[in-house]
Amino acid sequence: MTTEYTVPEENDDELYEHHSFTADKGQAPLRIDKYLMNRIENATRNKIQAAAKDGSIYVNDVQVKQNYKVKPLDTIRVLFEHPPYENLLTPEDIPLDIVYEDDALLVLNKPPGMVVHPGHGNYSGTLINALIFHFDNLPNNSSERPGLVHRIDKDTSGLLVVAKTEHAMTHLAKQFFNKTSEREYVAIVWGNMEDDEGRIEGHIGRHPKNRLQNTVFEGEDADEKGKQAVTHYKVIERLGYVTLVTCKLETGRTHQIRVHMKYIGHTLFNDERYGGERILKGTTFTKYKQFVDNCFKILPRQALHAKTLGFVHPTSGEHMSFDSPVPADMQECIDKWRHYATHMQ
Repeated sequence: MTTEYTVPEENDDELYEHHSFTADKGQAPLRIDKYLMNRIENATRNKIQAAAKDGSIYVNDVQVKQNYKVKPLDTIRVLFEHPPYENLLTPEDIPLDIVYEDDALLVLNKPPGMVVHPGHGNYSGTLINALIFHFDNLPNNSSERPGLVHRIDKDTSGLLVVAKTEHAMTHLAKQFFNKTSEREYVAIVWGNMEDDEGRIEGHIGRHPKNRLQNTVFEGEDADEKGKQAVTHYKVIERLGYVTLVTCKLETGRTHQIRVHMKYIGHTLFNDERYGGERILKGTTFTKYKQFVDNCFKILPRQALHAKTLGFVHPTSGEHMSFDSPVPADMQECIDKWRHYATHMQ
């Protein structure tokens, strides 16, 4: 038997232990959950069952369930979720763009490029490093992350609410869980969208082949492979080969807008992880290619901004709503496309 252990991997908000094995030539048939318990230190049955349910156990690069029987020379890979790294929470004097603050909470505008919390490869410079420098005794969420009620991706800009008390954390987290909070994003997507508005529904889960992506699952077992996700979109402006849209989240899954837009054939502009950094619509003219490359340089990230945020204040009961202007890099890209679309006609 050969064994390999690598450092944890990160899929934006989760860390993993990666183990791989090759079964012996003389391996007798044995359920994979028992096989892994025998070979991985501290691997409990619950941990293995969770990995199997999550689709994180592979034999010969094919997902298997916990009752699969290991055969001679099988190549086995398993990814276990890793607990957050407590010792990585180092306070750092990083400025915060706070748009509202009181004794219970604060609302801030996250710039693009800032990671929300420490993880593999991003141990400093995160929003949490900044929060624990500026604020004492922030309450932990269910993942032991101080103050965080929700999150947005590293290269997505926009509004986040942070809890400053245990009561606020519980109250706000319940609103997000019950889908009563309001979140609206602005995005540039590839293609001219057929409908002026619509609803996208599809279970989102981790991509079976690319662990850094999520994808939409369909069919009878969709609820086993992913979690229900609903996004409502509306066209703001048609800009030739791209469309400016707003997206309202009914649920809050990892990469939800990015995954849902790709699912309906309108990948976010310059979303490298989901293939939007290539020219997906347009002409073959060299000038057009140069124009798009210039847009990519102006906006070197996915074109997504968390523009509005609404919730009920946990103490006063007042409904609060916040709006954040589209950041300069995204606005400049919109303006360039608007100018291009005008001259196309």
